[in-house]
Formats: sequence, C-alpha cells, structure tokens
Amino acid sequence: MTLNCQKRQKSPNVIYILADQWRAQDVGFMGNAQVRTPHLDKLAGESIVLQNAISGCPVCSPYRASLMTGQYPLTHGVFYNDKPLDPQGKTLGECFRDAGYATAYIGKWHLKGHAKGVSVNEGRQHPVPQERRLGFDFWHVHECTHDYNHSVYYDEKNIQHKWDGYDAIAQTKMAQEYIKDHTQQQPFFLFLSWGPPHAPYHTAPEEFRSLHASPEAINLRPNVPDELKEQAQRDIAGYYAHIAALDHCVGELVKTIQNSGIAENTIFVFTSDHGDMLYSHGQVKKQKPWDESIRVPFLLWHPKLDSRHIQKPINTPDIMPTLLRLCDLEIPDAVEGQNYATLLAGKEADGDGVTIIECPAPFHQWNFQRGGREYRGVRTSRYTYVRDLNAPWLLYDNLQDEYQLNNLVNDAEYAHIQDELDDLLSQKLAARHDEFRDGAFYMLKWDYEWDGEDGRR
Repeated sequence: MTLNCQKRQKSPNVIYILADQWRAQDVGFMGNAQVRTPHLDKLAGESIVLQNAISGCPVCSPYRASLMTGQYPLTHGVFYNDKPLDPQGKTLGECFRDAGYATAYIGKWHLKGHAKGVSVNEGRQHPVPQERRLGFDFWHVHECTHDYNHSVYYDEKNIQHKWDGYDAIAQTKMAQEYIKDHTQQQPFFLFLSWGPPHAPYHTAPEEFRSLHASPEAINLRPNVPDELKEQAQRDIAGYYAHIAALDHCVGELVKTIQNSGIAENTIFVFTSDHGDMLYSHGQVKKQKPWDESIRVPFLLWHPKLDSRHIQKPINTPDIMPTLLRLCDLEIPDAVEGQNYATLLAGKEADGDGVTIIECPAPFHQWNFQRGGREYRGVRTSRYTYVRDLNAPWLLYDNLQDEYQLNNLVNDAEYAHIQDELDDLLSQKLAARHDEFRDGAFYMLKWDYEWDGEDGRR
C-alpha cells in the first residue's frame, strides 16, 4: 500500500487521524512485536516518525484545545476535561477554511464543555452548536462517548443519527466517502477522531478480539507490578483488539487515498491525544508524567519529504503551526507552539529539544483522593524531570532506564543534571508566565467547578 507520488500541487489536502488514549509503546513501528499494526507499520516506513511526540497535558480536552489553538493549557484555559474552549485567535479549522479549504470533522469532539450544574454525562449528550465548531463545515460529531457499539452523532443541522456497528469503522467509512467526494474540488482538511482504544477495553469487534484471545500470552512491561499482572493482561488484550481494528481502518483509508488519485497531493497524519498507563507503575489511565501517559505515536506522510525518525521532542501546541507551514499558510499571532516544518524537511538539526509537561489540576481517575497532584516538568529526548508543588519529584534517564524504574531525584551522581533540568524548567515557566500555583487557584481563576470529589477538602 505504498503511497507513490511524483508531484505535489500548491495546496495539499490534509487528513488528520486522531485516536484516543493510544500510547506510543503500543504500535509495531515503535518496537512492540505483540500488537497487530501492519498497516501503520508499513506507512511508518514511508513517513516521518516522531519518536518523542509528547502530550504535554496528557488528557483529552486539554490536548484537543492545544491542537486547535496552538496554545498551552493555561493560555486557552482548558486544563480539565469538559470545560469549554473559547479561543482567543484563529483556530486550526478556521485557518484552513479561511485559506479556501473544505473542512470536515468526523467523530469525537470533546471541546464543547457544559454549563455549571450540568453533570458530565448529561453535558456530553448535547450537540455542539454551530458557532462552537471552530471552522469545520462538514460535521458528523458526538461531543464524547465510549459506547462504541451504540454510538450516535449529530450532523450539520444537529439532527441525531446512529453509527452502524463499531463506530470507528463506520466513521472511517464516512471519511472514505468524504475523500471520494472531494477529489476534484478545492483542497480539503479532514479530521477523523476515533474514541478507541480508550476504555472500555473489551468492546472491539470479535474478529479483532480473537487475535488476542489468550491474554496470558501477553508480555507486560517490566514496570507493571506482579500483583496486577493478570488484570493488566486482560485489559491489554482488549486494548490491543481496539488497536487492531483501528489499524484495519488505517489500511482502508490508505486504499481510498490511492484509488482516488490524491496521494501526490495529500499530507496524512496519524497520532493520539495521550497514552494509557495500563498498570505500569501500578497506575491507570492518563494525566501522569510517566512515558506511558505522555508519549504518543505520531507519523506524518508527506508527498515531498523523505521518511525518517526524529528524536527531538515535539509538544501538542507545536502541531498547529507546523501543519500550517507545511501547507504554506500563515501562523496566527496567538499561537505559542513552535513551527517544526523545517525540522520535518531535514533542514534543522535534530537536537535535544525541551518540552513542558504539566498537570495544573488533577481530576477524575487521578483526583486528589486517588493520589493526584499538580506538577510541572520537562521531557527531553533523554531525560524526564518533574516537580510537584513541594519539591523535585521525578528524574529519569530514559536512555539508560527505558521503563523509568529508577527515580534519580536527589541522586548525587545526577545532581548536575537535575540542576540543569531544574533551570530549564524554571526558564520555560517564566517564559510562559506560569507561577505554578495549586489547582484551586486555576479553577477559581477560570470560574470552573470541580466535578465530583476532584478538589481538595
């Protein structure tokens, strides 16, 4: 399924595929021999692969808000799920639409938020008003659901429909039809947002669940505690089944791109909003600063750029300006992320960049009652360094300690490294005017309510 091409027109199409909660460690092209991702692995061989793509605030709504604005969470204000994004400046969809692109969004949105006093579950059921669609015209969207086999969506007129069967497959078919319908028209920006492999883990179609019917055969990461082994194997088997289903969808999309004759003029991106701990370090879900939570798979196929692997960490706000420049579009003044188009083109050194990782206000699965804490940190291509509100918390040499088993904070041998990283973190925070206050400060500043018992008592 090679995307062979010889030429590129001035304005390339862009197809952006976003999975939910798919960690970097669970694709074949990142070294996992157990997971079934043949289509992604083949595509990765022809693509630019970001080895250290970082979800700087690793949870759903904050990632999506940073992607759409090119800003950090404490600028756009969505540092907590289900809070409304009210952008100050042009969004990603608006930039493409205003440049003459047809724009389309299919799948999960998770940026609408809801009014005070409305429960999360109720708020997620309401359609997204037209004025909050951030530049996307074609619209087949649900705010947020993980009931993958009984999933509904709303169209441009907010009429409700039901996806047929497993929603990711149905959404992919809708994306294929959109591509076919737009091959002879203006360039298009198509965003396809899947709900899997986010939990529940055991709801993929049977044909994909059967690929991992023996969970006990799954080799776990060494940082999963022994007492959690059986539970981890069961859940990871279901997680891998979702992944296999999504990899099948990627294969179908690539076929459509080929058959439609647009490969020579299309940029294709595959990534995820954040990872999943899946019992590494005894933890579950996201928000945490460990690599299973913050690192995501990221490949970009470009008809004019050579395939290669890039080590420099790239953060969520960097995606918008990079995509815009790859399409020769202007970057809005409000964007805070860095433009890495020259890096992707091989014209910039693949040095040791520094990305911020943060949790301004922990919530839900990692609320204060469950051990959550505020943190700020930096992730370089080699090191992870994190402070909480009280002191340095984590330091890992990821080159020597892939599974982050040895916390080097206050280790005399690494004192100079810790000092250097602490200085880097302080510089990054100062540049963003981030005072690193407690979560209650930011919740009050943005006039948010804690959902459930997330806040400190």
